[in-house]
Amino acid sequence: MDNSLLVSLSQQLAAYQSMDVIANNIANVSTPGFRREQPTFQEYVAEVAPGEGETGMQQLSFVKDSGIVRDMSEGPMQTTDHPFDLALHGKGFFVVQTAGGERYTRNGHFSLDTSGQIVDDSGNPLLGDGGAITVTSDDGDIHIGADGTLSGKNGQLAKLRVASFANEATLAKEGANLFSAPGQTPAAASDAKITQGMLEGSNVQPVVEISRMVDVMRAYQATATLTQSQEDLMRQAIDKLGQTPGS
Repeated sequence: MDNSLLVSLSQQLAAYQSMDVIANNIANVSTPGFRREQPTFQEYVAEVAPGEGETGMQQLSFVKDSGIVRDMSEGPMQTTDHPFDLALHGKGFFVVQTAGGERYTRNGHFSLDTSGQIVDDSGNPLLGDGGAITVTSDDGDIHIGADGTLSGKNGQLAKLRVASFANEATLAKEGANLFSAPGQTPAAASDAKITQGMLEGSNVQPVVEISRMVDVMRAYQATATLTQSQEDLMRQAIDKLGQTPGS
């Protein structure tokens, strides 16, 4: 394959990956606690043998995917007045128990299941210092303090766990707005504050994402036009070669 086509292909793949991430951001603009993502790329320079009319090794510049950066900044706060909607201010994550072990989330939309446990949207129990938290009808109205203390009419019931990590960038995304922490041991978040009856919204800004989408589409179109031009030149060269006497 012609070198120019290889370079164009690498740029088109980068545009495709960027569009995929942008689309996911936009799809989660209403997901509580969602963190926007952005792909990162770097230049990869390869040396190739000289072509006709060239001397010395030639350098080609390709686009190389170098991963995704997650924006961990806090999203806007939204009042819901639901007693089990919880918003986290500051660094930290709620802890839930899944079939695969403990997982961490900023999505504070919780509710009671049929057994009285506080669970997330997937039915995973919210964890306190003593494990899963169960609320009964005898507990009355539930109050959750800024430090995570959960109390009813008969006194304190539990205290929510809020985990923090030395390096949030290494948290692994697992779907359903959950993260795992391979190689890290969570610590208790010291400066996180919980607000009952509120949710932290997604930190995705739709206008910014749409602007990025337009830029990516323009870059893709420019690269596609270059590829088409190269293919047209090759086709014309082949046609002329075929018309040459004695060919």
